[in-house]
Amino acid sequence: MTSPLKQSGFLPADSLSSGPRPGFQPSEPVRVPRVLAIAGSDPSGGAGIQADLKSIAAHGGYGMAAITALTAQNTRGVRAVHVPPAGFLTAQLDAISDDIGIDAVKIGMLGDAAVIDAVGTWLEKVRPAVVVLDPVMVATSGDRLLQESAEAALQSLLPLADLITPNLAELAILLKEPVAGDWAEALAQGKRLAALTGTTVLVKGGHLAGSTKDDGDHNDGAAPAGEGCPDALVNTGGLLGQETVVVPGERIATTNSHGTGCSLSSAMATVQARTGDWEQSLREVKPWLLGALREATVLDVGTGNGPVHHFHHVQGRAASMGPAEGEFAAALRAGASADLDAIYALDFIRGLAEGTLPEHEFAYYLAQDAIYLNGYARVLARAAAIAPTEAEQLFWARSAQTCLEVESELHRSWLSTRPAQAALGPVTKSYVDHLLAASVSGSYGVLVAAALPCFWLYAEVGATLHAEFLAGGAPEAHPYADWLRTYADEDFAAATRQAIAFTDAAARRASAGEREAMALAFRQSSRYEVQFFDAPRLHA
Repeated sequence: MTSPLKQSGFLPADSLSSGPRPGFQPSEPVRVPRVLAIAGSDPSGGAGIQADLKSIAAHGGYGMAAITALTAQNTRGVRAVHVPPAGFLTAQLDAISDDIGIDAVKIGMLGDAAVIDAVGTWLEKVRPAVVVLDPVMVATSGDRLLQESAEAALQSLLPLADLITPNLAELAILLKEPVAGDWAEALAQGKRLAALTGTTVLVKGGHLAGSTKDDGDHNDGAAPAGEGCPDALVNTGGLLGQETVVVPGERIATTNSHGTGCSLSSAMATVQARTGDWEQSLREVKPWLLGALREATVLDVGTGNGPVHHFHHVQGRAASMGPAEGEFAAALRAGASADLDAIYALDFIRGLAEGTLPEHEFAYYLAQDAIYLNGYARVLARAAAIAPTEAEQLFWARSAQTCLEVESELHRSWLSTRPAQAALGPVTKSYVDHLLAASVSGSYGVLVAAALPCFWLYAEVGATLHAEFLAGGAPEAHPYADWLRTYADEDFAAATRQAIAFTDAAARRASAGEREAMALAFRQSSRYEVQFFDAPRLHA
């Protein structure tokens, strides 16, 4: 596949190993978000402050806590609740804000009206940059956690939040309506609450029975019937760029969901402090929460609704520390050897190198590549949108821009003198569909792993072709001499090294399951690279 960043250029064949290169700087360090959780305590460790602190730590934040209430509970239910004087909560909050910078606040169980008023007064005084309010009223077990007399006070607190994360029962209570029976009604209630409060509402589909099918983004709010578990960000004031952003997800069959709402809201606050984008934050947090639910049985805690596994993504790292720098990329490269051998053996590659490739096959290749690049640019733009650091955002965004501006122009120049089939070919369609599926998976790691072979494998093939061309004396009479000369640009070499490094870094941050998904996406793209080079022989 023609690179999206070159005019065209390649890496020397001996420079494609996965380790860091001389002079290469890895992505810039990210400042640790300082996140304050204001919530009740759960002595069983699955919900409340305990879940908040685990979620904050799991997403790289520094967690702080102000206790609003003490509970006597376990995985089977809440036995008692004690709410300390609101003045003591104010003392906790002031002690923290007088000394420590606060990047984000997560608010959970508040208990009574006096506590709510204390929190509201403090928020208006301190004005934290990010405020996530989880209006805790009903526990997973069904126990009531907020006095009914305090509901009116809670309403006054909602406009002070940047994001409200009610479950469906809490959403209904806030609106004084019946609980939504389906996804469409849940979205409608979310829109009504967003309009009433002037803030963003996260509508969660976890409590719906078989709400939707997880088969892609549905940012018009619609979703087909099936067995998925969507979440939606809703803001009627235009803050999101559109009224509703739906993020699909898998429904995990488990009873171990104790503290799921606390964990989600704390994670959103932590990631939002880093990204500043609610959609990006949700797309990063949701796969983590799905993994926490999926791996919850590993904990074996309690006989009721057990907790989620907040640190599932670092399971086993105490011993192995996960892959070392460059290790995952090296494994990808080793796994791609057979695909590279297959590419080198193709008649198309040999004909291009020797100058015997039929003109109509080369024209077909260029035409399909131009079509592919349009889709590939969209995939790179999505990588930029969900990348975890500014350096990665800029890299993928510039890659997408160059893909369209430079590469497409190069192809138009070549194709202007070569009549070729302009229709979308079957291999091109399958490859682009695969990349687009990776782009809506919710996993940044899977997306960049799927995009990487277009950099890496093509770079190595190009380096080999260019070396052969030079070794043969770079004959002017070679019909593809101009094309082969373009395979020597150091800018593309640097871009390929950067893409490898970012993918390797994503793998080091990922859970074992996500790394497996990344490796699979890379292998599938590598096979499409083989098929793409062979397509002119079959379809031209």
